Amino acid sequence: MTCDLLSIDQATIGPAETPRCGPISLNIRSGEILALLGPNGAGKSSLLRAVMGLEAISSGQVTWEGQLVPSQKPREIALLGIGYVPEGRRVFPGLSVEENLIAVFNGNWHSAKVRMREIWALFPEILARHRSEAWRLSGGEQQMLAIGRALMRSPKLIMLDEPSLGLAPMAVNRTFDAIRKVRDAGTAVLISEQNTHHALEVADRAVVINRGQIVATGSPEVFRDPEVMTKLYLNH
Repeated sequence: MTCDLLSIDQATIGPAETPRCGPISLNIRSGEILALLGPNGAGKSSLLRAVMGLEAISSGQVTWEGQLVPSQKPREIALLGIGYVPEGRRVFPGLSVEENLIAVFNGNWHSAKVRMREIWALFPEILARHRSEAWRLSGGEQQMLAIGRALMRSPKLIMLDEPSLGLAPMAVNRTFDAIRKVRDAGTAVLISEQNTHHALEVADRAVVINRGQIVATGSPEVFRDPEVMTKLYLNH
């Protein structure tokens, strides 16, 4: 039986006088992939950043595992069990793959090695490059590294902002295969994505956001009709 990990209730993001989006209400369940869809500028990234404490929530509330989130400080939110991969990956280019993973781990070296072995099992492509500097990796490999780095703290939920952006088609396929593996390993995934086809292929549920408001929610099958998505994106 699944339960809500994260619940957002009537959240308004940004200054109360000029909010970027909201009020928004949604929930993410344990062990699922929730796809957040919508046109560019709809508010998807702002929502993820607000959950992570990188943008202010001026009204409404956020609860984690049934408890009100007491802080909007990113470090404290991460310690709750929430991982975040921002748009553009933002790996540490001058560090090796292994050093990128170690850099965010807050345990001892033995525990770090155990966790890295789990990351290598999820992403064997980057195991072969573990001593390479991150800037030498392909875009797809950097995306896997960014996801792996966010998983080093064993989060219960990981949020991915536009993971397919700028990737070649083959790398997009590998990235979404990796996202499935993350979910199958027990981590819930909230994914903001403009590539609706791939997002709907992996999602358990989908939410469409437009002009800062949620305009539809349901199973992926609901949104595979191009006419439905066109109307939602044009806000008809």
